[in-house]
Amino acid sequence: MVSLYNTGLELANLLLGSDLLNQSWEAISKLQKQNLTLLEDPSLPFSVKNQIYESPSKGSIIAFVSSPNCAVNHLKEEFRELISSDQITSFDFLRTRSNTSSISIHKAAFALFASLEKELSLLKQQFTSSQPLIVTGHSLGGSVASLFTLWLLESLPSYGVQHILCITFGSPLLGNNGFQKAMSEHPMWSSCFLHVVSDKDPVPGFLISDHNASAATLTTPTWYMPFGTYLFGSESGFSCFEEPQSILELLMIMSSRCAESENLNNCSQVIDYGHILEQLKNKAICRGISELPDTISNPLQAGTYLLLEATGVGMVQENVNLSYLAMNIAKRAEVQAKHKQKLFDPSKISKTKKSMSYLEWYMKNSLEEAGYYDKYKTRRSRSRDEIASTENLIKHHRTLKLFWKRTVTEVENLPWKEGRTRRKRLLYAATNYRRMVEPLDIAEYYGRGKRNYVLHGRSEHYKLLEKWLTGENTQTYQRSQASSLTVDSCFWAYVEEAMISCQVLKDGQSSSPQDQESARENLIKFEQYVMDMVNNFLVSPEIFLSQSSFMLWWNEYSKVVGNSYTSPLTNFMNDGFRRYA
Repeated sequence: MVSLYNTGLELANLLLGSDLLNQSWEAISKLQKQNLTLLEDPSLPFSVKNQIYESPSKGSIIAFVSSPNCAVNHLKEEFRELISSDQITSFDFLRTRSNTSSISIHKAAFALFASLEKELSLLKQQFTSSQPLIVTGHSLGGSVASLFTLWLLESLPSYGVQHILCITFGSPLLGNNGFQKAMSEHPMWSSCFLHVVSDKDPVPGFLISDHNASAATLTTPTWYMPFGTYLFGSESGFSCFEEPQSILELLMIMSSRCAESENLNNCSQVIDYGHILEQLKNKAICRGISELPDTISNPLQAGTYLLLEATGVGMVQENVNLSYLAMNIAKRAEVQAKHKQKLFDPSKISKTKKSMSYLEWYMKNSLEEAGYYDKYKTRRSRSRDEIASTENLIKHHRTLKLFWKRTVTEVENLPWKEGRTRRKRLLYAATNYRRMVEPLDIAEYYGRGKRNYVLHGRSEHYKLLEKWLTGENTQTYQRSQASSLTVDSCFWAYVEEAMISCQVLKDGQSSSPQDQESARENLIKFEQYVMDMVNNFLVSPEIFLSQSSFMLWWNEYSKVVGNSYTSPLTNFMNDGFRRYA
């Protein structure tokens, strides 16, 4: 069975067995009783209350409850409105580079959250990443609990996420398709949300019910989509689902009974989730063994069918074809599982060690020749061993580039804070990779007779990796000896451009005056660049090997400028470069 469902079932069994669901609902019930008069006053505008309940052994529970008339108001057309993230700043962190969809949030839920923002800000400051915390809420209070949890998660380091769980009961959907997509790019955050839904509760599914809207509009930017894990309950048992479209279908089926009712207010009564939880406390999540239809053809479909049976979907709507629904949900589960497998896993970086080790070996063995860069640039296979060595180098070169291109893209598409955490973890390995591999790209580029690598040939992922390093404001220190790797991974591109400029001056009459003047300016800039690198010990001694491109350039350049020309670089090359090497 795809782990998509195993995860949900294990979570549901764990929560029921540990009594966390009951404790969460008890906190909600206690808060409702404490504010009974205020919450039931029909003359007051709809409102939400919150309270912290401390448990020395199990951490804290923060409960949010809304006035009962909120549930009724959900079912009115004006309470369907969404508010775009362009109009609010509290949740800007949900935006990512890859998610171009408009992110919108349920307007009524955000209005309540905004009314408590100052109070919740103080609450947010009290929480530390090491404290276990459950944030819970009922109905619209559950929506506010979800928004507060998101707000809290954004402020925590990644290791603090595991201490937070948000449990909602009978909560309406919170955001649109863009919101759901943003949450799917936050797998750690999304795993913190569990939404408990009774088959008798109309509120969770009414915002997407076909009572007021066509199902064809469900994925438009103006419509609602679920996120997180959903725990569906009925008299038969509980079942978990995580795939958004499947949850959407189940919510629509469950809310159809209320949507077809003539008296809408009868369907908006408060559901006693405490009674449901008590009944299910000692039950299995799924009934387990059932007679399966012939159309069910694999274990995933069979498991899905049993999950659907446990939700009581067939009892809610008799014309529901469970086997057909199970096959569709199972198919989407397989697609989502494949997508999850593609998500970035930092442990995969260990798989690149073999390729990096090979490059280090190749670099060490190149010191007896022209150096790492020039051995690759002028590679000529004269023996079977050299042929194998070159082929292996090319293979490892491509392996590393493919890995880091994919990694950089995935990290850049993460929300800013999570992306920054991931960049810091990868920075050391990424910098070593760039300094070892980019010179090989430069050698290939100029070997094809091209020019101006930095402007026209440099891969975007190298630029971003360099930006990661400079963006972290890493502490610089004064080196006392030469670097084993040249710090600027574009050094050899500047050497190649200097060789081209030197050739322009050598050509004399065949080059225009403008070209010669530009070449002189470029060479002066290159001299200054090299001296800055040398003075700070930022270049590897291998650049001074007699057959390196840099030394070949220097030999030609010294002839072009003549013996009478002096500069810091000429003085260094005449007196000091051997000591540096």
